[in-house]
Amino acid sequence: MKKIYHLSTCSTCQRILQETGAARKGAVLQDIKTEKITPAQLDEMKEKAGSYEALFSRRSLKYKSMGLKDQTLTEKDYRRLILEEYTFLKRPVAIVGDSIFVGSEKKTVEGLKAAL
Repeated sequence: MKKIYHLSTCSTCQRILQETGAARKGAVLQDIKTEKITPAQLDEMKEKAGSYEALFSRRSLKYKSMGLKDQTLTEKDYRRLILEEYTFLKRPVAIVGDSIFVGSEKKTVEGLKAAL
């Protein structure tokens, strides 16, 4: 299975999709703004990534506005927040077979390119 969770309005996501040629290589693309992440999908991501925190983006504008940076968050909190607000998912998230690639770091994108 090749699946990529992304945000169509995110220029970084678009650049990575273009750079990796994900759509041409048969990856299923899911825009998380128009097609919300299901609890089962998030749980699968967590299984592969090791924790919900690894999937959580602290760059989201709501992270500061909701005062979350001043709180101690648990795995339950990370899961709930990602399901409630799509911008809390670190993007893009790509699942290729048993591997997961989270975020836009150069090393991560290179790994995704090789896996696709």
